[in-house]
Amino acid sequence: MSEFWSNRSVVVTGGNGFLGRVVVGRLSALGARVAAPTHDQYDLTIPGAADAMLAKYSPTHVIHLAARVGGIGYNQVAPAPLYLDNLMMGTHIIEATRAAGTEKTVLLGTVCSYPKFTPVPFKEESLWDGYPEETNAPYGIAKKAHLIHAQVNAAQYGQKFAYLIPTNLYGPGDKFHESVSHVIPALIKKCIEAKERGADHIDVWGTGAASREYLYVEDAAEAIVLAAQSHEGTEPINLGSDREITIRDTAETIASVTGYTGTLQWDATKPDGQPRRRIDATRAETLLGWKGSMDFRDGLKATVDWYLANRDLAEAPPR
Repeated sequence: MSEFWSNRSVVVTGGNGFLGRVVVGRLSALGARVAAPTHDQYDLTIPGAADAMLAKYSPTHVIHLAARVGGIGYNQVAPAPLYLDNLMMGTHIIEATRAAGTEKTVLLGTVCSYPKFTPVPFKEESLWDGYPEETNAPYGIAKKAHLIHAQVNAAQYGQKFAYLIPTNLYGPGDKFHESVSHVIPALIKKCIEAKERGADHIDVWGTGAASREYLYVEDAAEAIVLAAQSHEGTEPINLGSDREITIRDTAETIASVTGYTGTLQWDATKPDGQPRRRIDATRAETLLGWKGSMDFRDGLKATVDWYLANRDLAEAPPR
């Protein structure tokens, strides 16, 4: 891999974010010249910004990770920018890389694009079989539009892509601010703060019956770099850990890892989100030679340790 990347230059949008920092670090270690421009430098929702960014860096590869994201609560209060900002960022990147003749563009989809009721495990061919879970739909549909854009550009112009669909990511560097945190960082923060206060219980959204599949951020970054190097195609590729776990079991495991011994009180008036979520990652293993390897409890411990050592950074509000 290092021989391949030693003469390549890469722009990673969102390269200063949770997943992006890991991807940038991995590419840099392999010898690539990597640029991770910030939102302040190039607001990719604005026409022309992506073109100006590529004109400056002249990358052989673009890995598009920049996104506006959040948990269920954020999805409920900000559906319009979740749809429009994500749609525009990806649209502008795809067209800018086409115009610039970029060697390959890697796009990241989302498991939120799958229909609300999808046969489990989710297979890529089920992606268009129904409407996404309502709180996920604005973000999920914007990301599906990028897949269509990639497919038509590949067919008409010969543009080269890889399109990856990771399941829920977690790990060191995650976002812990309550306005945007997903289930794992939100529960870690709740458990640690309750432990510090000596609280006898914490409130948890939903019934706990919904299930999720979590992918460690380092595993996801490995797959992204592999796809950027060796895969060319516009078929979506699932990335997952091959492990489905309920939200209730997730919360109980987090409580155990953090040492919180109080009660978990479930608030069934809050939404569960998608009822079940587990993906089939066979295509990733076949096409990329990749398989997620991090043990869930070990990954949680690494995430908790990072959070305790970096609380100001972890809890910083989104910009």
